[in-house]
Amino acid sequence: MCTPPRGSIIVAFVCRLEINVDLLLLLKAAIMGVVEGLTEFLPISSTGHLILAGALLGFDDEKAKVFDIAIQTGAIFAVILVYWQRIKSTILELPTQRKAQKFALNVIIGFLPAVVLALIFGKFIKAHLFTPTVVATTFILGGFVILWAEKRSAVATRVNSVDEMTPLDAFKVGLVQCLAMIPGTSRSGSTIIGGMLMGLSRQTATDFSFFLAIPTLIGAGVYSLYKERALLSMHDLPVFLVGLVFSFISAWLCVRWLLRYISTNSFVPFAYYRIAFGIIVLLTAWSGVVTWAE
Repeated sequence: MCTPPRGSIIVAFVCRLEINVDLLLLLKAAIMGVVEGLTEFLPISSTGHLILAGALLGFDDEKAKVFDIAIQTGAIFAVILVYWQRIKSTILELPTQRKAQKFALNVIIGFLPAVVLALIFGKFIKAHLFTPTVVATTFILGGFVILWAEKRSAVATRVNSVDEMTPLDAFKVGLVQCLAMIPGTSRSGSTIIGGMLMGLSRQTATDFSFFLAIPTLIGAGVYSLYKERALLSMHDLPVFLVGLVFSFISAWLCVRWLLRYISTNSFVPFAYYRIAFGIIVLLTAWSGVVTWAE
């Protein structure tokens, strides 16, 4: 039984909650949060890295899968912070300004395909495709797609700002985003590379990918927590909070870096990383050096 020192209000509060914090579990949550934040907005698949990291850490039960989705919300808060001025102005101007209304409508249109397909295929994908082998394979295939997209004849850029995008542009990017339902594909990679192939500038495709992530990932996190609420209790709160905090911090740093990086660089290095990492996972699994949990 926990006996707090006299006058220690904080310790007394913790004791009354009777939350037994497993420090090792909190460390795992922090690592997973950092992995989520660093990979969510790069074209290398955050879900894939979380599956692989969870397999290595032994953090891959049903509750951990809910955790993986929930901590994406922390990464989204980082995007909201970075783009806060644009988001605030859009909200304030929404009742009267056509530009704000068009932008909000495009985000909604881009968001809807993922909602529909997730409701239809989400359960099947979660049951059969969330494995290290699938992730490693899609890592490699996605890497070659990025190389192909970067090396093919340059597509004439016709859209240089998110405000120039049409509803059809938004819908096409939303369809491409659905490819990320397959673990290891990368939501940001699909939307950015797909947008560039459709004629969006690199900056525009990246910006819209970030804006599209806000409803997509918040919606996924809220839905997952609600659907799997029976698995969770107050004892899980410290673990989820640690994951959210570390996800937010690492994502904030990553987003700010990526916005500077894309101004003068291509995504080719990420393609080589995907291919190399995928091959390493397959080789270590085949040789038995690492036992990846399926």
